[in-house]
Amino acid sequence: MLNKLAASELVLNPDGSVYHLNLQPEDIAEKILLVGDPDRVPKVSQYFDKIEIQKNKREFYTHTGTLRGERITVMSTGIGTENIDIVMNELDALVNIDLKEKEFKSEHTALQLFRLGTCGSVNPDVQVDNMLVSQNVVGLDGLMHFYQDYQFENEFSRNFMEKFPYERIKPMLYFSEWTESQYDYFKDAKYVGNTATFPGFYAPQGRQLRLKAVDDKFLETLNDLGVTNFEMETSAIYGLSKLLGHKAVTINNVIANRRRGEFSADHHQSEKNMIEWVLERVIK
Repeated sequence: MLNKLAASELVLNPDGSVYHLNLQPEDIAEKILLVGDPDRVPKVSQYFDKIEIQKNKREFYTHTGTLRGERITVMSTGIGTENIDIVMNELDALVNIDLKEKEFKSEHTALQLFRLGTCGSVNPDVQVDNMLVSQNVVGLDGLMHFYQDYQFENEFSRNFMEKFPYERIKPMLYFSEWTESQYDYFKDAKYVGNTATFPGFYAPQGRQLRLKAVDDKFLETLNDLGVTNFEMETSAIYGLSKLLGHKAVTINNVIANRRRGEFSADHHQSEKNMIEWVLERVIK
């Protein structure tokens, strides 16, 4: 197999930047904070000592600067694993592919990726406005089945697959886990849990407006299978990090407990607390 990539495989903008993120290799640091909402990017970068790079295209906003003498990047991904597929592949291209020659580099660079996200809990014992680090993750979106070499299995995944009762959803499932060394930054988090990544906000998360969800007990069933919380991106971040050789961990800010019907009294303050909590630990 040749390492030279066709123009249709690695699409670049006229200035040579990667197509969706609109970035050049020098625009990012090796420590990258991933947030969903573009409006959250300046909420993070306001704490930087200096901002060097500010670029955006579509929902992908990037600020790179320095904090306490170390270079760091914050980037918005938008919502969903389909966006993470773009972000992860283009970030990897920035550090592991020669964009001018469109050839793989001989030396691999491993990025450190930290997702800062909000989530809902399906465990009635988890209190809102606290940090929860994702250890294992189950993806219900099917993304990693499109990658030929992806395989992952552990005790959590085996138990989950054995007992998961929804046969028509089962073929979409895949699993992954954190990069354990990334947890070293966050060992004082109140919770460590198992996360479900959903492909939607309504029926996949048990919400019912005019359309009925698959089962009124869906979230309760997930909790019975060991799931602590749910969101919409982590499975792709963890799965693609394993394939591409990057280090990833998700820090969830629990703003809702769906089993108890509770929502954060001030989710904006809760978000601010998460940002400050993570920045204090990622860069000392």
